[in-house]
Order: sequence, then structure tokens, then C-alpha cells
Amino acid sequence: MNIEDAREYCLSKAATSESFPFDDTTLVFKVLDKMFALISLRDERQRINLKCDPDRAILLREEYPDFIYAGYHMSKKHWNTILLDSELSSQVLYELIDHSYDLVISKMTKKNQAIIQEINENEAS
Repeated sequence: MNIEDAREYCLSKAATSESFPFDDTTLVFKVLDKMFALISLRDERQRINLKCDPDRAILLREEYPDFIYAGYHMSKKHWNTILLDSELSSQVLYELIDHSYDLVISKMTKKNQAIIQEINENEAS
């Protein structure tokens, strides 16, 4: 997977926006103003930071030690950094993006969850 594939997939999620809130080389994806993915545009290695359940984050780092590690410049407990230009399949990377997105939504208020559900329902019809 490359950066553009990851970007397009993140933007395909309901209520998602992209911006550069920190600098001009860190692309941030938010669902209703809550971050779920960050992509570095300056590094030699293409990588994405994704939110992750803490227990699952540890398991992923153990299962894929060459491709997934503790979040770079992020909370090591709640974020993983994944190398996009690695041997991980696109299916695994898409699932990890989904997990990050869903995890962020699960922590939102019921009102915001309902907004996202309504957007999803409108897009499905």
C-alpha cells in the first residue's frame, strides 16, 4: 500500500476530514474532529500512525515486529506506527484503519455516533 491508497481509504470513511494541524508534512485524518490516523509525508519510509486498543496494539507489535511498532511521537499505549511500504497486505492495513476509526467513534458521545450512523445510512441508500 502507498500513501495515496491509505489517504483515499481514510477519506472514504463517513464524516472524515484531512488537514495539516501540526506542520506541513504530517497529514491528519479526523472523524468529527477526533484524530484516527496520521501520515508522515516527509520520511523516507512511508508510515501511518493509527489508534489501537492497548492490548491489541501489543499483540500486533509482537506479530509484526518489522512492520508495526509503538506510535512514533504518540502515546505508545494507544497508537501504533505501521510501515505502509512493507510486506503487510492491503487487507490487514485496511482492517487496522477500520479498527482505528471504529475505536475513535466508540469513544464519542451518543449524539455524534448517531450523526455518523445517519451519514452511513444516507450513503448506503
